[in-house]
Amino acid sequence: MTLHFTDVATRLPAEDLDRARAFYAEKLGLEPVEEREGGLRYRCGNSYFVLFQSTGRPSGDHTQMGLEVDDIEAVAAELRRRGVVFEEVDVPGLRTAHGLADIRGNYPSKGTGERGGWFHDSEGNLLGIGQPVG
Repeated sequence: MTLHFTDVATRLPAEDLDRARAFYAEKLGLEPVEEREGGLRYRCGNSYFVLFQSTGRPSGDHTQMGLEVDDIEAVAAELRRRGVVFEEVDVPGLRTAHGLADIRGNYPSKGTGERGGWFHDSEGNLLGIGQPVG
């Protein structure tokens, strides 16, 4: 039997769903397309993600959701204007400058690499923005 998956969606925990909803609206300009008790569903492009009420807290030490953009410099500037703080990273093979990094060979089907940056949402989830290069 071959498995056939029809869609994929990210699930992000939120200790305070109202606070998370405000962050996603004010900082990212996103509004839920569907709501239920304890959960908010959002659409980005052709994908969906969900914020769900949780008593747990994300580690925030790895990218939990990545958002692809067409102009990372413009998007990063607008996010900063809205109060988003980008993480600075300096580990072997990955170093940011002003919150953005060049990542060689990242998903070669999309080009020669990616330019990316990371920030935390109001709940501690680590989100990334990325733009394919080349």
